[in-house]
Amino acid sequence: MTRLDQQIAFLNEADRLKSVLRATTLGDASRAENSAEHSWHLTLYALVLADQAGPDVDINRVVKMLILHDLVEIDAGDNPVFADVDTVAVAAQEQQAADRLFSLLPDDLRDGLRAIWDEFEQAESPSAQFAKALDRFQPPMQNLASGGTSWTKYNATPEMIEARVAPAIKRGAPGLWAYARERIAAFFATA
Repeated sequence: MTRLDQQIAFLNEADRLKSVLRATTLGDASRAENSAEHSWHLTLYALVLADQAGPDVDINRVVKMLILHDLVEIDAGDNPVFADVDTVAVAAQEQQAADRLFSLLPDDLRDGLRAIWDEFEQAESPSAQFAKALDRFQPPMQNLASGGTSWTKYNATPEMIEARVAPAIKRGAPGLWAYARERIAAFFATA
């Protein structure tokens, strides 16, 4: 295969992300969000909320992480944050998926894009921590917009939400957690 054949094969495979449905709905609650929509929306979050990032965050790198981070769901599926899953098994499935998907690319692209995906997963750099914060911040914002659709489905409580999303948001974008916490509390106070 030529370089261009490999690039197109990867892009065609990435198109399958549009078929992976998530537990979170669209803001209007009309249907489930798919993982490709989620990735696009997160890149927009990064651009719009860049002022919430720390000084060492590279927003261009964050955008790359967010557009790549869920590609593994093509093979591993989506695992809702409130579902009870074997996190070790999920991580292994996602690593296998990353191996397969990135191997479709020419070596230089494979190595570069895989390194960005790995950086997001490890969440050690300031850019990865901000990307992880956005990935945990967007679903509560979608839930608030939709009237708590997936929170209701999973019987989520404010304590569950805080336990499962707050640590990553606090670490990478503490101002976003303060914003979310106040709105989540208000939602549950009236629910």
